Amino acid sequence: MLVEEFNIVIAGVGGQGGLTLSRVIAHAALLDKYNVRVGETLGMSQRGGAVVSFVRFGQRVFSPLIPEGEADLLIGLEPVEALRNVRFVSDKTVIILNTYPLKPLSVNIGIAKYPEVKEILDLLRMAAKNVIEYNFYEEAKRLGTARVMNIIMLGYSIGANMIPLSEESILKAIKAVVPEKYLEANIKAFERGKNIAKQLIKT
Repeated sequence: MLVEEFNIVIAGVGGQGGLTLSRVIAHAALLDKYNVRVGETLGMSQRGGAVVSFVRFGQRVFSPLIPEGEADLLIGLEPVEALRNVRFVSDKTVIILNTYPLKPLSVNIGIAKYPEVKEILDLLRMAAKNVIEYNFYEEAKRLGTARVMNIIMLGYSIGANMIPLSEESILKAIKAVVPEKYLEANIKAFERGKNIAKQLIKT
């Protein structure tokens, strides 16, 4: 049964694959016969700046921008960037958070402070009832490249039934969006994410 509307916010920094992730989800939604709108807000994406993507799909979706408090799912590729976008979150929102921080230059040279991830999680849990935390970055490193972290998180989201899209359409979308030389790694990443979901749900 097709959903009326489903809203996803993807928050991260340049180089984490947030734009690729949004395009895979949007492509899959089109394959599943949904109306789809995609919006992107780019900082200095090539230098680790903030990158926020909006994916909206459903039977009646007209605008690419998600109203505040209307996200069904927030995919936080980076902890602070997830927190920056908490205005889109409400009690109905599911948050899936990669807990590995990518600290900006200002933090690394000592002129700014990065909050503790626990503090970020506490604030996110004040905004949403369902917050899933996991170090997806380390999982990606175990597969040989941090660049597939976005697809591991997508696999987790599908494995945990967080996104109302078919697995068949997601796999077709990955094959359509991801360059062929990276395809095998991304398929493995998707399967790894699904397996993590199964393991965590069992526990």
